[in-house]
Amino acid sequence: MKNNFDRYRQMAEILYRNGLGYLVSVSGLEARLPFRKRPAEDAGTPRTTSPEYLRQALEELGPTYVKLGQLLSTRSDLLPPAYMDELAKLQDRAAPAPWEAVREELRQEIGDDPLNVFASFDTTPIASASIGQAYGARLKDGTDVVVKVRRPGIVPEVEADLSILQSLAAHASRRWEAARDYDVKGFMDEFALTLRQELDYVQEGRNADRFAVNFAEDAAVIIPRIYWQHSTHKVLTMQRLRGMKVTDTAALDAAGVDRRALAATAADAEMKMVFEFGLFHADPHPGNIFVQPNSQIGLIDFGMVGELDDKLRGQLAALFIAVIRKDPERMASALVRMTVAQTRPDRVKLRMDLAGLIRLYSGRTLRDAPVGRIISEGLGIIRNHHLQLPREVALLLRMLIMTEGMGEVLDPDFSMGQTLAPYAKRMTMEQLNPVNYAKRLGKAGGELLELGTELPGQVQRLINTLDFEGMEVHLRAGDLVPVVERLERVGNRMVAAIFAAAFIRGVGELTLGDADRWRSWQAPLMGAGLASTGVLGGYLAWSARRQRRRDAL
Repeated sequence: MKNNFDRYRQMAEILYRNGLGYLVSVSGLEARLPFRKRPAEDAGTPRTTSPEYLRQALEELGPTYVKLGQLLSTRSDLLPPAYMDELAKLQDRAAPAPWEAVREELRQEIGDDPLNVFASFDTTPIASASIGQAYGARLKDGTDVVVKVRRPGIVPEVEADLSILQSLAAHASRRWEAARDYDVKGFMDEFALTLRQELDYVQEGRNADRFAVNFAEDAAVIIPRIYWQHSTHKVLTMQRLRGMKVTDTAALDAAGVDRRALAATAADAEMKMVFEFGLFHADPHPGNIFVQPNSQIGLIDFGMVGELDDKLRGQLAALFIAVIRKDPERMASALVRMTVAQTRPDRVKLRMDLAGLIRLYSGRTLRDAPVGRIISEGLGIIRNHHLQLPREVALLLRMLIMTEGMGEVLDPDFSMGQTLAPYAKRMTMEQLNPVNYAKRLGKAGGELLELGTELPGQVQRLINTLDFEGMEVHLRAGDLVPVVERLERVGNRMVAAIFAAAFIRGVGELTLGDADRWRSWQAPLMGAGLASTGVLGGYLAWSARRQRRRDAL
């Protein structure tokens, strides 16, 4: 693993080579490379760069950055479609780690040689990614399983890159307005949390168990069983699901699968996850969905999931109500409450843009509306107004778009609105239910009562602090820089003026004190004095004029 200085230099070279030099400027990489010739790009006005170059740069930078690109490909609220489409091509593939290294990792984790623990174990991986690789095996009871093993030595590499990324994001947020508007620092912190969770296979196993409980009574969906006796934070052993890829229409037709019914079943399963369970599979791409000959759907890979709490469900319900009523004012209010913004959005312009969005489905019900197009257009509006969605909502919208695309591959007449509408209506009715209103009012009343009982004590503590300790004002260092610079200029002028005054006074006292000695020094001292006074006076005049020009700007 390279040290940080080498890694910074490598990152800068890769970004320069792919036409992304402005990222070097705004992230502070230039300062980390003092001996490198700096590019002449203006950090404040980044040039247009091909999305393909960004993908290539991320691939060159390695596993952590491939994962970053894959996460960015899910954030339609942050990137335009061209970048999302390109980043979606990122393949998380890597050359397999040597079997002996993996074997030793397994021995340490499960307590014995894998060739002894399992009835059979195929030492050639069936998949190899940057974080881990998967092997086919068979338990001693005859059950076929997949054993996922975390790649040896990957954690220190990922942690070093995450530390660098978080540092660069913090620097960019101070220097680049776009980074502040889109809360790049917060996004990078979220990415670090997500990637660390992905490194922990216990978390993925627990997610799979939760889905298994949710679909226990649904015969149409299969969730693989987790074998915890052979699983740890670094190893995950699960039931192996076999079947046809959900988008392999030729194989589905050959097996006699009703593709129209399959599209409806798959979409309905996703809607149940969101609206009934509040826990959904956030990456339903074709490689994670297997279809059995009896049309059952098998889901795998639970490393990326979304979860909706009561607050988000309420915000989504408010947005659905506004969409159904075609009310741009309500839509704007719902979006502002749901999203995060570093600056106050222009509500008038936002309402106008949303009114244009409503025209896409004017005269239609939600069942007949082009859901994917509405979501894509809405995300464009969110980007234009520098709003940022919560992670779970961004994942939900991506999941809806992917589900619609999968449904249309299976059935050209598939309508996402037909599946979505009943669940959306049910959610809105739940929010409008008087019983739920009473619960929310009761909760709000309890919070107000608690606040009311605590308020007198808090006010008294504030008064005591002001009386005995005074008030502290905290300023950011960046806010003090202009003040310090101006004080420094004023100080320089004062020093120059004091020096000139002291010189004139000294000459005057020397002349009055000894007129005869003064005559012998008169010519050279007068010349030096006039020259010094002229230089100091010129400096004061130039400095004052320069300051007036700055103030005028």
